[in-house]
Amino acid sequence: MECPRFLSFLTLFSAIIVCILSGVNCLDNGLALTPPMGWMQWERFRCNIDCDKDPDNCISEKLFMAMADHMANDGYKDAGYQYVSIDDCWASHNRTSDGQLQPDPKRFPNGIPALANYIHSKGLKFGIYADYGTLTCGGYPGSIKHIQQDMNTFANWTVDYLKLDGCYADPTTFDTGYPKVTKALNDTGRPIVFSCSWPAYLVGKGLEPDYQLIAKYCNLWRNYGDIQDSWDSVTSIIDYYAKKQDVLIPAAGPGHWNDPDELIIGDFGLSEDESKAQFAIWAIMASPLIISADLRTIASWAKEILLNREVIAVNQDKLGIQGRQLTKSNNEEIWAKKLSDGTVAVVLFSRRTDQPVDMEAPFKLVGIQSSKASVRDLYLHEDLGVFENSFSAKVNPSGVVMVKMTPVS
Repeated sequence: MECPRFLSFLTLFSAIIVCILSGVNCLDNGLALTPPMGWMQWERFRCNIDCDKDPDNCISEKLFMAMADHMANDGYKDAGYQYVSIDDCWASHNRTSDGQLQPDPKRFPNGIPALANYIHSKGLKFGIYADYGTLTCGGYPGSIKHIQQDMNTFANWTVDYLKLDGCYADPTTFDTGYPKVTKALNDTGRPIVFSCSWPAYLVGKGLEPDYQLIAKYCNLWRNYGDIQDSWDSVTSIIDYYAKKQDVLIPAAGPGHWNDPDELIIGDFGLSEDESKAQFAIWAIMASPLIISADLRTIASWAKEILLNREVIAVNQDKLGIQGRQLTKSNNEEIWAKKLSDGTVAVVLFSRRTDQPVDMEAPFKLVGIQSSKASVRDLYLHEDLGVFENSFSAKVNPSGVVMVKMTPVS
């Protein structure tokens, strides 16, 4: 039995003891060494299964093939987005006679393996959804009585990414239940990124998750409610992460990430400034970057944000540090994240709604020890010059200025 190679010796030893005592394997797939990037249907398309009235937007193989085409052809794959993932509502309400999951035959007439092959042919990876409980959140068959069978099915279907939800289950069993799924995944022999909903349901029940334990069994995990298509939803998630950052940050790193949910950039609820803010904060927090927008009709400005390679590079930095909120006052926040090349990414974030505001980031506050630093704006793609002791900029309402600071000796 192996636990992830990225753990320190002491953490590794503790993980081995936990795994032995619980009788299951730690996650051992070597995947998600940087936060996963991809596309998932849920926030934008939900559980739309009416292909008679809405054939272009229902949950069907046609939708996922179209998104794979746009991922491959419109620059998303080249920017680092890899996964095209199905969320809930893909399955038939009935398993096969031998208990195997199967897709809805009308909406997925060629079967899941054919869809996976199509996505793989585009140089992308394929993700799917299941639920630990008796049913999925949408009322489709759950996996609790078929754990190894379902994991074998996903491996045979050449799945690369699994999101396992927690509806219709007892959250008090998750500390032992989710590790059983991890063991089942390991036993398939196929490396599959494992996205857990484990802590989200504990939080919903008023229970305190053990994130160090969760990090041993999951590549990423949801720990808050579903994102909705609104600025209020985005800021509520940011507030939760800031409040819990001293607990969340130590659990994050290569192979295991806190997941604040999907990017809603390009949908209906966010302005351009708000969209830049979500992307910047998600990047600083080393969050998975999972788009949930219609790539067929997405606005050019939204696409430009999602394809911003300088911001993506902050998110994908190999050091794998989750950044933190350093200050919050008068609806003004400063966030920072140390990068592997010795630089620091900094976000000046204004939650004000009245007018642009001048904000200042002292170098010592953000972790720059030198008295001088060169500053580059990651949205303007411009070098702003060398600054002494601090950097200041005017920030739009509900907007950000995101920079990379390089110490000058």
